[in-house]
Amino acid sequence: MFIGRERELSSLEKLYRSDKFEFAVVYGRRRVGKTALLSHFIKDKNSIYFMGIESNAKQNLENFSRSILESDSRNPAESVFLTFQSALEYVFRRSEQERIILVIDEYPYVARSSKSFSSVLQLLIDQYKDRSKLMLILCGSSMSYMEDHVLAYKAPLYGRRTAQFKILPFNFFETCHYFRNFSPSDCALIYGISGGTPQYLLQMDDSMSVDENIKNTFLNSSSALFEEPENLLKQEVREPSLYNAIISAIATGASKLSEISTKVGENSSTCTAYLKNLISLGLVRRETPYGEKNSKKTIYTVEDNMFRFWYRFIPDNASLIVRGASDLAYQRIRPQLSDYMGKIFEDICTQYLWQLLLNGKSPVFFKELGRWWGTDPATHAQTEIDIMGEQDKNTALFCECKWTNDLVDSGVLELFVHRSQLFHYNSTHLFLFSKNGFTSGCTEMAEKLGNVTLVSYSDIYDNCL
Repeated sequence: MFIGRERELSSLEKLYRSDKFEFAVVYGRRRVGKTALLSHFIKDKNSIYFMGIESNAKQNLENFSRSILESDSRNPAESVFLTFQSALEYVFRRSEQERIILVIDEYPYVARSSKSFSSVLQLLIDQYKDRSKLMLILCGSSMSYMEDHVLAYKAPLYGRRTAQFKILPFNFFETCHYFRNFSPSDCALIYGISGGTPQYLLQMDDSMSVDENIKNTFLNSSSALFEEPENLLKQEVREPSLYNAIISAIATGASKLSEISTKVGENSSTCTAYLKNLISLGLVRRETPYGEKNSKKTIYTVEDNMFRFWYRFIPDNASLIVRGASDLAYQRIRPQLSDYMGKIFEDICTQYLWQLLLNGKSPVFFKELGRWWGTDPATHAQTEIDIMGEQDKNTALFCECKWTNDLVDSGVLELFVHRSQLFHYNSTHLFLFSKNGFTSGCTEMAEKLGNVTLVSYSDIYDNCL
């Protein structure tokens, strides 16, 4: 069953219906569902699908030739094209008469095996684009290669694409549609441990509890996810050991550059270069307090939920896991899950606020959302706002998120109101989010204040159905 990607499919269909030359670039991290998207799109269409392999030019050319021949009932005389240029030219000539989709998946493998491939493709696009009905799609998992050698200004193919799609993991609401049998709170936990990457979601079984899912995947040395982060890094970077150390440091509490540097035993400039690569891979996020773009308060967090969960809990319990003691390992992890879910809940609440805005239901028409942290001048203590966003210099919203089993009481709201008053906006609206709801005292206080919206997790979950 294919789920999601409605916007991408709609855009691809629009390109297809133009019946003229189109060139789309599709890229994104491994496991994110690019091939599934393209396979779904080309189903029942006149298409050639070719996946490059990490081999030499001869092997890739043979495979490309086979893909072309299998798609053509006329069967050209060639059993194998002698060059990539002759193979591509055959497709371009054929596309003068009929609408064809040519998908070259894992394009970086092909282009690396044949150094002239990009230039040949550029030549043929320029030669045939005005009379061709070809829809060319280049797809790749190597983010750096696709951005530097396909999309960048100096790349041979620059200026020739008609569309580009960066495929991202599903958000929380899309993730919920994957599962029928998980309870609402289980859906949040599953999103917290697997994120929205389709390949990781497929490892989860909603006929079992979340506890059993964690044991069967992360705490099982024979499962696909047990070594997934390390294996993925080996495919993406040259020195995975230091990347591993940096992600592990962040996942276990080191957020400032100086803290990360100390924890991994490398100087700050080295760590900065590695962090930049992790950010480009979508694994780490660089944050500054909201409204302070060039702040010296920069911190780093793990962006991908599966990586965040894995690096926080698996390395410390690896000795137990490889000995088959999954129950014992889980006993050590389970008490920490509520604290772990705090940041996940903030992310879910942020996505909920964006949905309100896009549906025209937000009381504040913010431009962006982010966290803020700094010093409370009244107490001289460090404090933070979980989520905030400005409409303009006079209007803003503030949000507090509580993932606890207890009902949120008026004391939490009172402190939240105080924090919102650290900023001098003429008009503010406050959202207080809770996992399990609010006390009557908190509800009464919110009604008296008039600018407070109380949102329970069940409200958020119902909004995604």
